[in-house]
Amino acid sequence: MEFVFLAYPSPPELHVLLFLGVSLVYTLAITGNVLVVVAIQTEARLHTPMYYFLGSLSGVEICYTAVVVPHILANVLQSEKTITLLGCATQMVFFIGLGSADCLLLAAMAYDRYVAIRHPLQYPLIITLTLSVRLIAASVVIGLFLSLQLVAFIFSLPFCQVRGIEHFFCDVPPVMCLVCSESHIHERSVLVAATLAIAVPFFLITTSYAFIVATVLTIHSAAGRHRAVSTCCSHLAVVLLQYGCCAFMYLRPSSSYHPKQDPFISLVYTLGTPLLNPLIYTLRNSEMKGAIGRALTRNCLSQNS
Repeated sequence: MEFVFLAYPSPPELHVLLFLGVSLVYTLAITGNVLVVVAIQTEARLHTPMYYFLGSLSGVEICYTAVVVPHILANVLQSEKTITLLGCATQMVFFIGLGSADCLLLAAMAYDRYVAIRHPLQYPLIITLTLSVRLIAASVVIGLFLSLQLVAFIFSLPFCQVRGIEHFFCDVPPVMCLVCSESHIHERSVLVAATLAIAVPFFLITTSYAFIVATVLTIHSAAGRHRAVSTCCSHLAVVLLQYGCCAFMYLRPSSSYHPKQDPFISLVYTLGTPLLNPLIYTLRNSEMKGAIGRALTRNCLSQNS
């Protein structure tokens, strides 16, 4: 059994524009996240839990985009834009799983910021490297486990004879549109799974920020409040970007799926968040900007030698 992707534009000239646009944004997103990972690995001063979380977030986003974007680019160049049933299920497992891991990592990072602001003296004792590695591993394992359960449930349902997916890749809303049985019952099950993967981490982030705000309000000096708030601004911006897109795509019934516009919105979200996250985290962080600059300098010097 094979599925056919129907979201690709028909005119050949639009195929060229799509290929060039996606290739450019994908290259920039991968480059930005690789630079973050390399900078954190090569700079001893960045070997702290906060930066390990940031490096892991970049690593997950590299894998997250690699699950779907190369396949999209290959399909643009092919006349038949198909994928097997097993290939579709595999793609969905890793796409949803790594996206869920992203959300869980953001929750872990919010807890890290909460401890740093609420208990600054005990921070090194509470947020150890061992704990940060365990939280990172747990985020990936739980994300993939929830995704595996969700995808196994979806692909156990009977599909209609129509095999066309109104999308660029296998995602939950367009695949659910192909299910023939009582869709509202299955939609509720999918919404429950999406809530576990998206809303629960968001609740943990909100709780952490509630305690952070309460702590900031007790700081008397303006400089102290500004320093505390500035450590959270980048993370908060990434949370709003990530969860705004996730909520729009997954926390709604599949009956509200719009085949003409939602695939492009999903494509922008899939490429946009990995592209913007490194920029958001480095623009306000002098240590990261310096580390990335030194990593680029070392690379240029090694190529010239």
